[in-house]
Amino acid sequence: MADISLKEVTLIVGVVTACYWNSLFCGFVFDDVSAILDNKDLHPSTPLKTLFQNDFWGTPMSEERSHKSYRPLTVLTFRLNYLFSELKPMSYHLLNMIFHAVVSVLFLKVCKLFLDNRSSVIASLLFAVHPVHTEAVTGVVGRAELLSSIFFLAAFLSYTKSKGRNNSIVWTAIALTVFLVAVATLCKEQGITVVGICCVYEVFIAQKYTLPSLCTTVGHFFCGKGSIPFSMLQTLIKLIVLMFSTLLLVVIRVQVIQSQLPVFTRFDNPAAVSPTPTRQLTFNYLLPVNAWLLLNPSELCCDWTMGTIPLIESFVDIRNFATFTFFCFLGALGVFGLRYPGNSSKTVLMALCLMALPFIPASNLFFPVGFVVAERVLYVPSMGFCILVAHGWCKISTKSVFKKLSWVCLSLVIFTHALKTLHRNWDWESEYTLFMSALKVNKNNAKLWNNVGHALENEKNFERALKYFLQATHVQPDDIGAHMNVGRTYKNLNRTKEAEESYMTAKSLMPQIIPGKKYAARIAPNHLNVYINLANLIRANESRLEEADQLYRQAISMRPDFKQAYISRGELLLKMNKPFKAKEAYLKALELDKNNADLWYNLAIVHIELKEPNEALKIFNHALQLNPKHKLALFNSAILMQESGEVKLRPEARKRLLSYINQEPQDANGYFNLGMLCMDDKKDTEAEMWMKKAIKLQADFRSALFNLALLYSQTARELRALPVLEELLRYYPDHIKGLILKGDILMNQKKDVHGAKKCFEKILELDPSNVQGKHNLCVVYFEEKDLLKAETCLIETLALAPHEEYIRRHLNIVRDKISSATLIEQPIFPAGRTLGVPRDKSRTENVKDSRSEPRPTEKIKTSDNKSQSKSNKQLGENAGKETPHKTTKEVKEIEKKRVAALKRLEEIERILNGE
Repeated sequence: MADISLKEVTLIVGVVTACYWNSLFCGFVFDDVSAILDNKDLHPSTPLKTLFQNDFWGTPMSEERSHKSYRPLTVLTFRLNYLFSELKPMSYHLLNMIFHAVVSVLFLKVCKLFLDNRSSVIASLLFAVHPVHTEAVTGVVGRAELLSSIFFLAAFLSYTKSKGRNNSIVWTAIALTVFLVAVATLCKEQGITVVGICCVYEVFIAQKYTLPSLCTTVGHFFCGKGSIPFSMLQTLIKLIVLMFSTLLLVVIRVQVIQSQLPVFTRFDNPAAVSPTPTRQLTFNYLLPVNAWLLLNPSELCCDWTMGTIPLIESFVDIRNFATFTFFCFLGALGVFGLRYPGNSSKTVLMALCLMALPFIPASNLFFPVGFVVAERVLYVPSMGFCILVAHGWCKISTKSVFKKLSWVCLSLVIFTHALKTLHRNWDWESEYTLFMSALKVNKNNAKLWNNVGHALENEKNFERALKYFLQATHVQPDDIGAHMNVGRTYKNLNRTKEAEESYMTAKSLMPQIIPGKKYAARIAPNHLNVYINLANLIRANESRLEEADQLYRQAISMRPDFKQAYISRGELLLKMNKPFKAKEAYLKALELDKNNADLWYNLAIVHIELKEPNEALKIFNHALQLNPKHKLALFNSAILMQESGEVKLRPEARKRLLSYINQEPQDANGYFNLGMLCMDDKKDTEAEMWMKKAIKLQADFRSALFNLALLYSQTARELRALPVLEELLRYYPDHIKGLILKGDILMNQKKDVHGAKKCFEKILELDPSNVQGKHNLCVVYFEEKDLLKAETCLIETLALAPHEEYIRRHLNIVRDKISSATLIEQPIFPAGRTLGVPRDKSRTENVKDSRSEPRPTEKIKTSDNKSQSKSNKQLGENAGKETPHKTTKEVKEIEKKRVAALKRLEEIERILNGE
């Protein structure tokens, strides 16, 4: 094995950089969304052991909807990217480019086992620039291919050193090979195929057998004409160790997927569910299709599913000739490699092995996969192709006639491939550019039309998205997902009637349940979201809640592990005022996913509905253990702590609210509740600051405006409260408690009796039974010296509140003065005193009332999104709703103020009686 020089490494790395530098500016597209953006396994809060329990997309391997692709080491590198740059795509693309350069250098080292230096460099350059690799390198999820290839080549290189002097076995090299094979397999499943290449290398390269000589040796042994040669015995031992290790890896892999294959539908791979001979003819035709992509990568497409390649349903289909020609050519090369001795035949044999063996898991020949053609699975097979091309070029270039022409052609191929790769990278810039480029190649794939629609939908361009979704239904009329997309887009456009019709069409395409037949084996799990989408749509109509519940239950009956159906049904049951059943639904969902912080959050909301705040707080705390940054759990648990009235909980409530506003700096509710917490702690300056921040973010924040005015009033800054109240009443002219406070200040501070009268009259227009407003208006009448009107007013007020003793006393005082011959000129109800009891009561109630202000709501969007979303319900109801229960502290505060007010009333009575 020749060593590689620094000059060669620099050349290869430089070419890779020149071809892929623009990939650094691409985003997360296509499968990157599921594998990176939606994958919680990347987050530091997720335990590392979870990576070894979930599939590549973050779905538990135990779930039937799992893709069963087990690549924990690849996900670990994604997690490292997230640790350094979170979800900034540049670092992900940079690491992919580095890995591709490493693979290209290792491939150069492998090439030198079979080719001369010049041909090896050419093969490595062809591999580095080949356009078919853009999906593996520029697509972030292609890292599975890159990482697996690194350990694949490393394992092979290690095995080439397992032969010592005198044909002895170097066990260190064997052990390292087995380890590297296991690592390659944990990066991607195809890594295990390197064992087959090692076996071929051992027999036909290391031991220099040809197929005839091997057959002769084995034949002599079985015929008793000779013993097994020592070299063959050594070979058998090595192969047995390799095969046993491989078998062990296969058994472990089967255990990991729990002996279940992933569920694919005819939309993913139509040939997989086709009858004989259509299935066999189509799958065999896919082999020359993949070979053509290596030979002529002019038309590349990110998605080859659905109707991309029409099925071959007859032996007379002209495409069968391509299949026949391909197998003849492959067979001829195989015979040449196996039959004849010499370096050339061995090079061809190893090139064929590199092409064929790593491709077997994706070939559909032994088990179906979830795609028809995928360019990224050609990453390793292209190595064999590049070796063949470089070897053929070497043979041609040695002839003087073709020497110059061969160099010109080679230079042209490398240059055009590099340009094609550079240009192809820009297609991966965004989902829209990627899928539009794919539609130029293939217009018969409904999935591509859907994906362009999704890209436009993400940009809120629903009108254009609808056109692409509708086109998908025309290309593939029985595509359930396309009709679901149409329905969701109609819903986004507020065309609910058309949305329901589209969902009903999708629902009609669902297969009927057959007793005893497993549903999951017949349709993709995400198609069940049609029931969720339809239920979410119709439950907006209060009269159709039961119908929506029936749809959720139907989805659950089809798939008992359908977690999102339990979540959606739980929220519906809360809406139907059935908290106990909602609790059952969420508990069932938690059985399926105990580590889901959102589910624990939802369960806490149920306990709030059940008037169990202590239990709700415990569950909120559990949700925060799972996800310390869960925004709504932070916010609502802080509110529960605040409303509990326990002083010892306030520091933690403050800490959580500060953490919340750190994540949601534009949410006025976080600042408002911090202000309320400071008011409870008598930190008036800080409370004022938080209230002002809330109002700055939301100028019409009802409770923030009122409580800021209340804060000014309580701290003897009534005149500063007036402009705040004016602003409040400008937005909410019917805010009764704001009118009461304004009237109080006008009466007692500004001595504006007329202005106060207008406030109290406005209150009675809005609420004729408001005792506080009515009583204060009686005071205004007395200030105007209209005693008869004041008497009538107090009689009416007493009728509204017959148990209020202070109203009865005031009525008696007024009657005494009416019967007196001479009126006392000084005010009977001194300003600033008569309004004391109602005003203080109002303040207390308003502080409590303000805590029921609406807060940011996050509803279930579940299946209306391309990926699952959270189910969240906010703590609290509408702003005007009074809180039925007061804390012990609040009751004591009211009682203290009532006692103080009664003392003031006694002073007034002494004045009136002339004492």
